[in-house]
Amino acid sequence: MGTFLRSRRNFTRFVWVTLGLLILVILWGAFVRATGSGAGCGSHWPLCNGVVLPREARVDTMIEFFHRITSALSGLFVLAMVVWAFRLFPKGHIVRKGAVLSLFFIITESLLGAGLVLFEWVAHNASVGRAISMALHLVNTFLLLGAVTLTAWWAGGGQPLRLRGQGTVGWLVFGGLLLMMVLGASGAVTALGDTLFPAGSLTEGIAQDFLPTAHFLIRLRVYHPIIAIITGIYLALAGRAIVAKRPGPDTHRFSRAVIAIVVVQLVAGFVNVILLAPVWMQMIHLLLADLLWIAAVLLAAAALSEEPVVEKAPSLAPQAGD
Repeated sequence: MGTFLRSRRNFTRFVWVTLGLLILVILWGAFVRATGSGAGCGSHWPLCNGVVLPREARVDTMIEFFHRITSALSGLFVLAMVVWAFRLFPKGHIVRKGAVLSLFFIITESLLGAGLVLFEWVAHNASVGRAISMALHLVNTFLLLGAVTLTAWWAGGGQPLRLRGQGTVGWLVFGGLLLMMVLGASGAVTALGDTLFPAGSLTEGIAQDFLPTAHFLIRLRVYHPIIAIITGIYLALAGRAIVAKRPGPDTHRFSRAVIAIVVVQLVAGFVNVILLAPVWMQMIHLLLADLLWIAAVLLAAAALSEEPVVEKAPSLAPQAGD
């Protein structure tokens, strides 16, 4: 029993490390996009400019190649997580399911990245196809982070989700996660517009947003702050409502984390706009988005793992002594 518990703790730590590596890879991917280095390996995938090891020491090639190497490394980590989960946990265990789900989403993540390269939706491409693929890429990234987060949560002793009979809590959780996906997708498209069509000043940027002849990526930028404010208010109110209905220590902790990150993220978004979306600020903004998503997933896991409380209707039968 002691050996199993040590192995389980080690596995849990490994999954959290894998999650941290994935976040670093995601941030570097944003750096690739923001610096226009996505075409550094040409339209070749998985090879870089037709070779395994690039011979040209161009900066954009090295940036893109490093992203591919770290992406492959994160894939190996997830694969190791799956093998370890199957060796450590019995058949049908929830940790196995979480690990397999993580593997599925990292495969789709790599396929989406490959599509960007093969269709040449990189560098200065401003097509509708690239905008849609960026939004899908972000949603898949969230699903990948969510799957790995749940795997770590379950490996650490978290209970499986109980989706039936959750009532208001279930809808609050579903609405929050859905809004965050919409927000993330709009953020990915907005970041693409900021990269391809940078403004020289804040006044110029605002004027661009409302020009009828402006590129669609520019016109879409105005919606992201609106969605962010709506989502932030919803998450703050939903977090408090969830804690009221599921008043456990985990829901309290994760609700506070969600609200704190929402506040910091809204401030970071405002700063990002004021500073005209510099690369370093875009990466901080994305990091906070990932952390907010992870905190929301943990809040959902804590809330939905608790048994729903069924309120009994007051009895109309006469009581003794009446």
